[in-house]
Amino acid sequence: MTSEPKQRFSPAAPNNRSTSWHAAIVAITTVCLSVASYIEVPMIPVPITAQTYVLLTAAGLLGWKLGTVSTVLWLLLGAMGLPVLAGGSSGWDYFSGPTAGYLFAFPLAVAAVGLLFERGWNVKSIALAFLAMLLGHAVCLGFGGLWLALTISPVDAFLKGVLPFLVGGIIKSALAVGTILVADRFFQRASYPLGG
Repeated sequence: MTSEPKQRFSPAAPNNRSTSWHAAIVAITTVCLSVASYIEVPMIPVPITAQTYVLLTAAGLLGWKLGTVSTVLWLLLGAMGLPVLAGGSSGWDYFSGPTAGYLFAFPLAVAAVGLLFERGWNVKSIALAFLAMLLGHAVCLGFGGLWLALTISPVDAFLKGVLPFLVGGIIKSALAVGTILVADRFFQRASYPLGG
């Protein structure tokens, strides 16, 4: 079938699932993102967290649609006051303060990585999968740094809002690809039906 490559981009095979499975996985992903927000290295003005690792892993496993829906739901919960953002923070202020650029970039990064995975930049080619994850981090840091430059100088925005996250972005990209590879092998060993 012509649709088979898209269906097989992920070991989770999200394109072959029921609506109830989609709803459940969106809820689970939102919880995982909330937990990842508490795993952080405090920094000023923006902390390092495990958020992008979970975000981009979800993008690779679920594709752009489910990944983006999960991300937007998580951000909405944070905006409404639930303590799901970095360090348990929440509220509309975070969507207009120094971290706003990163928060608004998250759905864009997830959509980009999900689309790339669905179009072949997935664990069938480790190099392309890793590059997709790096591009996802670049979207986050690019938008985040540009927004931060509006509140502090461009040089300070790069030094405080981009440079400290570069190594972490590489490490989290590798971890995301590794996580998806482990999931792929697990499902293969379990004889999980990838394509339907």
